[in-house]
Amino acid sequence: MSAAAVQTLDISPVGRVEGDLDVRVDVEDGVVINAWTQAELFRGFEVILRDKDPQAGLVVTPRACGICGASHLTCAAWALDTAWGTEVPRNAILARNLGQIVETIQSLPRHHYGLFMIDYTHKNYAKSQYYQEAVKRWAPFTGTNYELGVTISGRPVEIYALLGGQWPHSSYMVPGGVMCAPTLTDVTRAWSILEHFRRNWMEPVWYGCSLERYEEIQSYDDFLAWLDERPEHANSDLGLFWRMSQDIGLDKYGEGLGKYVSWGYMPHEDKYNKPTIEGRNAAVIMKSGVYDGKADTHKTMDQVFTREDIKHAWYDEPGGLHPFDRTTNPVQKNTVDPAGKYSWATAVRHDENGRLEAGPLSRQLIAGGTHGESWQYHSPLVLDMYRKMGGPSVLLRHFARMHEGAKLYREAERCLREFKLNDPWYIKPTEQDGRGWGAPRRPAARCATGSKSRAARSRTTRSLLPRPGMSALAPRTRRGARLRRR
Repeated sequence: MSAAAVQTLDISPVGRVEGDLDVRVDVEDGVVINAWTQAELFRGFEVILRDKDPQAGLVVTPRACGICGASHLTCAAWALDTAWGTEVPRNAILARNLGQIVETIQSLPRHHYGLFMIDYTHKNYAKSQYYQEAVKRWAPFTGTNYELGVTISGRPVEIYALLGGQWPHSSYMVPGGVMCAPTLTDVTRAWSILEHFRRNWMEPVWYGCSLERYEEIQSYDDFLAWLDERPEHANSDLGLFWRMSQDIGLDKYGEGLGKYVSWGYMPHEDKYNKPTIEGRNAAVIMKSGVYDGKADTHKTMDQVFTREDIKHAWYDEPGGLHPFDRTTNPVQKNTVDPAGKYSWATAVRHDENGRLEAGPLSRQLIAGGTHGESWQYHSPLVLDMYRKMGGPSVLLRHFARMHEGAKLYREAERCLREFKLNDPWYIKPTEQDGRGWGAPRRPAARCATGSKSRAARSRTTRSLLPRPGMSALAPRTRRGARLRRR
């Protein structure tokens, strides 16, 4: 019997990503057997910032993405803080965290309804017993909960605008603190916005219960018991998402590498006032880490092991270097060659653990570990699901993203509660030669990002800005390592 012919498909562009992305796949007998992701657009932020005032990064880098500018601004500010040896007041750390939190919270319903659940209304799933209800709730523009979710997603970033004057692309975070001093009226308005988001979407629509009841869920068995506890739980958007996802098989594919990374994020307001690169891991609320799913082991993520492989990327420079040591020298003629260079993205890897997956699932798997500081955030739910459901899946990745919202909401409340309005918000730094590292989270809610900067007193001599999604959409390494297996 002759082997099935291999068909090559070029998909260009791929939608629902921040930037230009092409994908080439080889299909044999209806199964994808090979794939390449290709970032066609050269952003060039590192080239733009070269020889500029170091603080230019505060204005330029948030423009890398229209949905996660706060993450890039936070990275840039902390990179300069660590380079210049600044002192950052506790109010400023809280204000930075709050800006990043509310930007992430707005992304949860926006991504859920606008980018993810609309696929559940596709006719391919018409045989599912939940299909008609999915169409009723989640059909683009006409779905009852689609309209509510997309509309209410704009509320949290109103808090960001109270701090930074606008969203997106504010530059209120600066070395030494923040350029704002919220009043009691601002804080009161922020509280009312959070409460509106919770009482009009999180509890009645997403959870079908109080936030306090949802927070009691600590294991997979707890979750299943909660799902069957009341009709409101099973019929909530979370309940319907879970049941339909299993019905259409989304718990059966989306395996990935089985190795995960998080840089950690949200520095504690009393533990990172004099920031250093070395002291960061012990000072962040959401801990960093590397989780090996096969070995079921956790360890802290140290940035010294970060490497960028450029064998398949359009750059003319040595590969396998730490981001501090790269020069960002783009190739002039970028001919697409799947066996050679074919993307502007680089392949980020761990020097000991190789390619690692970043994103919400990674963050929650690492949050389940017992490594790190005793006071850091610990949530065992997603790790328990991972173990009992046989590993990663499309279902578990999206659940991890939405599960993170409860903790972020509580941290937003805590930031508002901890503000001391008469205390400093900014301490003027002294510019000096140095190198800095800033890596808050995604940072996008959807991937992981960071900034590094080598700054002289008057100019940036070298910088690196990992692009949104680069950790998930990168090319292969020089050894052919990929991020997804099936």
